[in-house]
Amino acid sequence: MKTKLLFTIAIVFCVFASHSQVLKGKVADNQKLPVEYAQVFHAKSGTHVHTDSEGLFQLNNIAEGDTIKVNFFGFEEEVVVVQYPNEMLFIVLTEKVFSLEAVEVSQGIDALNLFTEIDIQTNPVNNSQEFLRKVPGLFIGQHAGGGKAEQIFLRGFDIDHGTDISIMVDDMPVNMVSHAHGQGYADLHFLIPEAVEKIDFGKGPYNAGKGNFATAGYVGFQTKDRLQESMVKLEAGQFNSSRMLGMFSLLDNQNQSAYIAADFISTDGPFESPQNFGRTNLMAKYSARLNDGGSVSVLLSHFTSQWDASGQIPQRLIDDGTISRFGAVDDTEGGKTGRSNVALNYTKNINDQSFIRNSVYYSLYNFELYSDFTFFLEDSINGDQIRQKENRNIYGAKSELNHYFKMGENTNLFQVAAGLRNDKSVDNELSHTANRETTLNNIKLGNIDETNYFGYINTEFNFGKWVINPALRYDYFLCQYNDDLITEYNSQTAEAGIISPKLNVLYNASKNLQLYLKNGRGFHSNDTRVVVPQNGKEILPAAYGSDLGFIWKPTRNIVINAAAWYLFLEQEFVYVGDAGVVEASGKTERTGVDFSWRNQLNSWLFLNADVNYTLARAAGVAEGENYIPLAPDLTATGGLSVIHPNGFYGGANFRYLKNRPANEDNSIVATGYTVVDMNTGYRFRRVDLGFSIENVLDTEWNETQFATESRLQNETESVEEIHFTPGTPFFMKANVSYRF
Repeated sequence: MKTKLLFTIAIVFCVFASHSQVLKGKVADNQKLPVEYAQVFHAKSGTHVHTDSEGLFQLNNIAEGDTIKVNFFGFEEEVVVVQYPNEMLFIVLTEKVFSLEAVEVSQGIDALNLFTEIDIQTNPVNNSQEFLRKVPGLFIGQHAGGGKAEQIFLRGFDIDHGTDISIMVDDMPVNMVSHAHGQGYADLHFLIPEAVEKIDFGKGPYNAGKGNFATAGYVGFQTKDRLQESMVKLEAGQFNSSRMLGMFSLLDNQNQSAYIAADFISTDGPFESPQNFGRTNLMAKYSARLNDGGSVSVLLSHFTSQWDASGQIPQRLIDDGTISRFGAVDDTEGGKTGRSNVALNYTKNINDQSFIRNSVYYSLYNFELYSDFTFFLEDSINGDQIRQKENRNIYGAKSELNHYFKMGENTNLFQVAAGLRNDKSVDNELSHTANRETTLNNIKLGNIDETNYFGYINTEFNFGKWVINPALRYDYFLCQYNDDLITEYNSQTAEAGIISPKLNVLYNASKNLQLYLKNGRGFHSNDTRVVVPQNGKEILPAAYGSDLGFIWKPTRNIVINAAAWYLFLEQEFVYVGDAGVVEASGKTERTGVDFSWRNQLNSWLFLNADVNYTLARAAGVAEGENYIPLAPDLTATGGLSVIHPNGFYGGANFRYLKNRPANEDNSIVATGYTVVDMNTGYRFRRVDLGFSIENVLDTEWNETQFATESRLQNETESVEEIHFTPGTPFFMKANVSYRF
């Protein structure tokens, strides 16, 4: 009897095994690009998996005749009846009219990216400044004629140009360490808006793959691998503003693609002294799918920019009527900069469970900036104009192994990576100049050689609805500085390392609700010119953070994110431009609340809103003297967007920044603002006509502000007060594009 039972079980098993197999497949979009994190659902068993970065998936116990459903944000659901379980299944998704109803809250660590995906679909990026504004709660300001990197605000930080946010493009870092104009300087102007495919972001120091500067958060931009259509575009507007864009597909088949893009911009701006601003962007990208399922892409880009600037002006000259808001004290400010990039990304499949992602990059960079912050405070004869200048080579590489493994019915992830980055800044200079022509004396001059070696281990363990994500990162810095202003050659060095543990916990209550608790340690590095003379003191002060929040879809047309968070910095840095030093300003604490709302009101009308509050204070400092200068405590953005099936589109958006302290005791206040922008257009066949208005209400607002001590040529005593760059007044421009 026992023998018969075993024999019967064996027959049943053999029959089942002959009909139930492991199904392997690949999901792509209508541009033949792999779709990552698409949900593949097995109707019979109720189980599901997600596609990897190459669009690949694997389902167990699939038999002939089983039904497979594939869903992904922005695409029609694809239903497939399996006919040959032992053969590779290729599934192509079809794009559909955007609908929040189809959105599901991701089960992944990076579920917050859902909000930038929604925003790009409902309100596409049209200029370089809008790149960073797509990150909920992030504000920017320009204060040097449009050519310098923007000043960034996020989570109660005046980040300056990148001290506490990591920015990358196709895995290539944008931030500059030990830059002539400030630590972490991140100029994103080499990126063409229409070439961006995806914006990845995260707040806090919780991502093992992000190292230096990723304290308040990080932003990663991914460029398109291929063009759906070629395009030419012309823009023209007030203040002698114009833009020409061309994007041309050169190669487009199932396995290969290539395109080139060129972007030319010029404007005089609203200032009484014309900006004479000009920018040129050139870009090319080649992508290929390999026979083993891997992929390779090569990005080439070149960017140059030059401009004049009116600089920051003191409030007292506006109050007494000496100059207008768009006047200048020293209109010889300005500069020029350029960057050429090569970025190679290569993904190699090892087996069904493992692949290696590799990246290599090189950048050739130059920068020259003339500024005048204090006028005649230091030099009553020639004035206080300074020049900041450098030439830089950057190269780096990273290799990351990804391995998926089973524990019971759950698929888990193990990542291990190693990499390096080297910056060589030659003739890194700060000089006292006059009229942008004469060099009066060098304040700092030398060569910087800074190398960052790093590695990390990142894991994701799935336990039903729970995801546990422990990770560990290590960074080692070797800094060398050769000071050209000393008579004897002296190559000074400093080194330091830091370990950054992370622990993130997710609970996926349903496909419409994710709860999360994120914890981590991060850091921002100090300037080599500062730490080397100090024998390595305070090279890598740490940041400690926690986020507790949720992403929730309470109805079919509403998505919400809310989080309470805390961040502690061992040392905050303030760059003093006219002295060429980074000052340590002590420990700081920030506590805040983030709230984001996305709502589809009907088939063509969308609502978005973001509100962010932060209490930012210096730690261990007396009450009333512990304000952090220029740290915003309350910001809000929101708007309505229209995408009508008949071709009409448009939107109106506002951004609000509350008054904030400009100095430590809040005796000087940086005035807040509310600015409203709008755009509209119409698409018919291959032609797109549109126009936009920045500051549609013509609000008088200060884009950037600083509490600065300065002295004018006719003054006997210096004055400390707000110095500001005026925000753009009513500014209308029109555009026309043709796709082919």
